[in-house]
Amino acid sequence: QVQLVESGGGLERPGGSLRLSCAASGMIFSINDMAWYRQAPGKQRELVATITGGGSLNYADSVKGRFTISRDNAKNTVYLQMNRLKPEDTAVYFCNAEILTGQPTPWTLDAWGQGTLVTVSS
Repeated sequence: QVQLVESGGGLERPGGSLRLSCAASGMIFSINDMAWYRQAPGKQRELVATITGGGSLNYADSVKGRFTISRDNAKNTVYLQMNRLKPEDTAVYFCNAEILTGQPTPWTLDAWGQGTLVTVSS
């Protein structure tokens, strides 16, 4: 069984920084794309940032220049460094990963974490 567990959310003042982590565990042969999404109250879930297995990066326009996504393949972990936080960054942040798992024939699982709440407020 594969699990994604996020950590690092919390309350931060505008202009501050937070670092989110998401660790994958279980039967993992490899991980392809990893991503962070967020969902603000009353809004649809939106893509924040992605990092491919080859290290290519993509960001939503709203976070470009402020957020940085990275990954540690040895630890099966993806990070989101969030700087210059704004109140509109308040949301539940979810990590997502395409994980090759399973036996006898491995298959690709589109895995999601349970979410971590980020609140930006003075």
